[in-house]
Amino acid sequence: MSNDERSRPDPAGRDPVGTDDANTQELDPRRWIVLVILLGAGFMDMLDVTIVNVAVPSMLRDLKAEYSQIEWVVAGYVIGFAALLVTGGRLGDIYGRKKLFLIGVAGFTLASLFCGIAVNPNMLIGARLAQGAMAGLMVPQVLAIVHVTFPADERGKVLGIWGSVLGFASVAGVIVGGLLVEGDVFGLEWRSIFLINLPVGLIALIAGWFVVGESHSPTAPKLDLLGMVLAVSGILLLIYPLIKGRDHGWPAWIFAMMAASAVVLALFVAYEHRRTRTVGSPLVVLGLFRARAFTTGMVGYLIFWISLGGFFLVWTLYLQMGLGWSPLHAGLTAAIFAVGAGAGSGLSVEVLTPRFGRKVLMAGALFNAAGFAWYALAADHYGPGISSWGMAGPLVLAGFGFGLVIAPIVDVILAGVDRHDAGSASGLLNTTQQVGWALGVALVGVLFFAQLEHDSGRGVDEVTPALSRQLSAAGVPKQNQEQILAGFRACVRDRSEANDPTVVPASCRPGPGQPSAVVQALTESGAKANAHNFSRGFSIALWYGIGILIIVFFAMFGLPRRARPRDLDAELPVHEPVDAAGR
Repeated sequence: MSNDERSRPDPAGRDPVGTDDANTQELDPRRWIVLVILLGAGFMDMLDVTIVNVAVPSMLRDLKAEYSQIEWVVAGYVIGFAALLVTGGRLGDIYGRKKLFLIGVAGFTLASLFCGIAVNPNMLIGARLAQGAMAGLMVPQVLAIVHVTFPADERGKVLGIWGSVLGFASVAGVIVGGLLVEGDVFGLEWRSIFLINLPVGLIALIAGWFVVGESHSPTAPKLDLLGMVLAVSGILLLIYPLIKGRDHGWPAWIFAMMAASAVVLALFVAYEHRRTRTVGSPLVVLGLFRARAFTTGMVGYLIFWISLGGFFLVWTLYLQMGLGWSPLHAGLTAAIFAVGAGAGSGLSVEVLTPRFGRKVLMAGALFNAAGFAWYALAADHYGPGISSWGMAGPLVLAGFGFGLVIAPIVDVILAGVDRHDAGSASGLLNTTQQVGWALGVALVGVLFFAQLEHDSGRGVDEVTPALSRQLSAAGVPKQNQEQILAGFRACVRDRSEANDPTVVPASCRPGPGQPSAVVQALTESGAKANAHNFSRGFSIALWYGIGILIIVFFAMFGLPRRARPRDLDAELPVHEPVDAAGR
């Protein structure tokens, strides 16, 4: 998830700023301590976006979870975040940003505790949804607090520090996650990636209570709770069947839910139109879509995150469950992508985008696609024998392209939006990112697991010659070898079709009296066949991502040619400090 995007609160539907409170009152001498507290909260949020990917295989094994449940662990966080992102910002406007920030921090810390002590997949999914929802309350308050705490001449420095820390968190997540899981700290395995939030959250909560000043907006828009319910319901009615359809064999009710999703989202649009005419303060300002550039940018932004959200999930499964790499090995390899993304982001924002505008984003989409193509060819060619060094070139190229796109894309899209609509547009783009990520996880899951199921024989064909030689060396007669190889093929097929990868199919259990040398040969060959199948499935998923990125490239022709420099005042409402009594 982009660092630039995480730095943007949800100000959807807010009025533009008319005054600059931090410049019209005495500066808070504790403002830099406030920034440290905000950075701690932001660090927790970004860490939990990236750190969980490294621990997915460990969660599968420990909780005996199904693939679809792990998809929900990943997608649940961003769905919860998207659900409360807009409403969280408005609640801060009405009831006070400090209050909502502290509620968000406390809730996020408590949800992290429940993630860490989860005893089954459903408990973990529920805790992840709650964790994302609390982040949706916490994160939107950050820039509002920055705005009221720091004068205009210090905000650029503050935002630079904020972006740098979140960039470090995105890299640290995959490395720290690998270290915690592989180090098995206190025997906690994957649970430590969530429990590490407890001390950080408690410190931020206590310090924030005493140091952060309260503020609110006297012009805060009304809450659109029904709009939020309709929007989230429509999204869930689409994502749930995509994730669970394979588990249930794609029955009719799965497709009925997807059809209902279209109906609910249509009702949402109709309701937002009506609310705009009557009450006002809609969840989504539909008038923004009258601008072709904004509409095109939104579509491109959504499908960009569909591509990348799916990639990150399948990539984790490929590295650990396919190739059998340790969490730390996978995390260090993933850091290569993050380094490329950091380089692309810095160059894009500082040098390229101010000069070349949307052409930088278009080049970034092509670089990202080229990196995926290189990676797909390498994964298919080397199979289980690929190394981190063999992945380094594709990952740097793909990450660099990703950075070129993600750092400036929102500013380019906002260039076509009137200043008084900048807040609504920025908030809508934030929510779109979360929805795209969740859709990407759901859609690529359908493709990847279907590929594993229907092409399991490929891996068997790759390892059968070597397995036959091993069986002969173990003294197995020819007539018995055919029976063993047929059982081996059935075992690999059943494993590939399984919804729960931790269950050992009956076809994979050793026969009575089978020599240990034969059992070992079958086990090793099964792991190699699985690696070949995962490599092939990952390669095909990458080609799917490449196709989406090509669509993104063409969609970017509809963007404004130049980016508009970021204007924080256009994204935030008037802030009015309150007295010690909270009035």
